[in-house]
Amino acid sequence: MSDRLARQFAFLNEADRLKAVERASVLMSLARPENVAEHSWHLALYALVMADDVPPGVDVDRVIAMLLLHDLVEIDVGDHPIHLEHDPVAVAQAEDAAALRIFGLLPEDQGMALLALWREFEAAETADARFAKRLDHTQPIFQVLHAPDPLPDHLDVVRDNLATGRAARFRAEWPEVHALASSLLVGAGVPEATPADLLARLGFLAEADRLKSVYRATTLVDGSRPENSGEHSWHLALYALVLGDQAGVGVNLARVIRMLLIHDLVEIDVGDVPIHSANGQAHASADTQAAEAAAAERLFGLLPGTQGAALRALWHEFEAAETPDAVFAKSLDRVQPVMANLMSGGGTWITYQVTAEQLESRVGAKVARGAPGIWHWVRAQTRVFFEVAP
Repeated sequence: MSDRLARQFAFLNEADRLKAVERASVLMSLARPENVAEHSWHLALYALVMADDVPPGVDVDRVIAMLLLHDLVEIDVGDHPIHLEHDPVAVAQAEDAAALRIFGLLPEDQGMALLALWREFEAAETADARFAKRLDHTQPIFQVLHAPDPLPDHLDVVRDNLATGRAARFRAEWPEVHALASSLLVGAGVPEATPADLLARLGFLAEADRLKSVYRATTLVDGSRPENSGEHSWHLALYALVLGDQAGVGVNLARVIRMLLIHDLVEIDVGDVPIHSANGQAHASADTQAAEAAAAERLFGLLPGTQGAALRALWHEFEAAETPDAVFAKSLDRVQPVMANLMSGGGTWITYQVTAEQLESRVGAKVARGAPGIWHWVRAQTRVFFEVAP
């Protein structure tokens, strides 16, 4: 099992590099280019939020898994914007080689399964893959149209995309979205026929973009910059997908992934509260909990009533950490920063002068509660930093 975990963490640490791959698209605030990891999180959130609009036969949780994985190959090959010339055959070959390398880091059984899921997405022949592609082609359009002051050249890309590009098929495949985007593009406002639920969901997803601008105390594994909460949420969902074999009896991994996609949305209002800050007291304080609950009420309240209530309940379940799903999700939320600190030479352990005993009480106990095998392996890796005797 130790070799299996070593390979799984090697893959997860390599995946961290996706946070440094920039796309042609920008955040809705226009502050900076969007990176591929936070884009992948946003797409998975799109799938979760648009679950009521899926065509017959689509498994939303498989779609979410595809979208978590779909752009990992860009670690090696980079982003290829739709409006720039490239050789599609050469790109496809390079991406397949990247997929073989990256998924090859995993244990063989797991690597082959995830490689097959990635190739299914690329082929776009199954109902799940076609819906995943639909979302992948939708999010960049509204990324532009929901910006307060969209960039003119980005509007040109959207215009061409809707008219003759890959989104032109939405006229027949998703007519409400095509009509809405086309109307917003020319400044004509929202068409009367646009379903209210669709508007609410897109409004929520636009607000969610702000999570990409919330920065955490934890850095990327290379220590180059602070991690943001959007890409952190993507990485955690990927952790669940990869480390699910460490979950206890009764854990539903699909629900765990859904929890982790939304667990930090409240930081849009509250910001990151590092677990080691204020000597470990601020993170669990009554003031922090009250502020986060108010943020959950506001944010999930943007969604249609029943859906908003369901996701708010899922967020509260995660926070309470009493169900098997939430306990495992919390374990992953605690262990991912440990790996970032290990890889970056200490990270927040240095910033907050964390001792081995504090790491054990604030982090280890919670990881071990839901994933004892993971903590046994990870704790052994921390001994080098803390000089703890075996």
